[in-house]
Amino acid sequence: MAQLFTGPDGQSRCAWCASDPEYIRYHDEEWGYPVSDDIRLFEKICLEGFQSGLSWWTILRKREGFRAAFAGFDFHKVAQFGEADVTRLLADAGIVRHRGKINATINNAARAVEMVADEGSLAAYFWSFEPKPDEHGAPQTASISETSKRLSKDLKKRGWKFVGPTTCFAFMQAMGMINDHATGCVHREIADQKRAAFTPPSQG
Repeated sequence: MAQLFTGPDGQSRCAWCASDPEYIRYHDEEWGYPVSDDIRLFEKICLEGFQSGLSWWTILRKREGFRAAFAGFDFHKVAQFGEADVTRLLADAGIVRHRGKINATINNAARAVEMVADEGSLAAYFWSFEPKPDEHGAPQTASISETSKRLSKDLKKRGWKFVGPTTCFAFMQAMGMINDHATGCVHREIADQKRAAFTPPSQG
């Protein structure tokens, strides 16, 4: 059984969120719950890319800074960013100042615009990769999967960057495509209920 901790309200939660109240809020209110909004999906996959090599806490505490810096992750706007914006972002202490990741986000915004034209929406595209229940292993036992490998490969084929299989797996966890809340975590059942009530969008 994956490790749990008992929160201040006496409920069992995934152990990884124990370090800070903001972590607990993210775990309780967002992580693993299905998302269909394209802007939120773009934000999530970009932030998972920025997290590569860093802790998620580093990204979470800078999330509002990222939102301000990247036009609320409206990919239609970010796709128009130019070199002056890259220079601005490299000087912005409110985000992770990594040129490769910044350039990747701008590139991926342009690819997202193309994807909407091709597939109808980002949500329709991403949810088309949802694995069957029997294709996902025990909770919190993996950081990569066959599905995340397929998603990564297809995104790279479409020109996306900083979308390796591990990043894609973390994105799948965050957007609710897989329920990776630990067995015994009170939010595992909540995530299952939310997924049962959720209808994934169809591709255009």
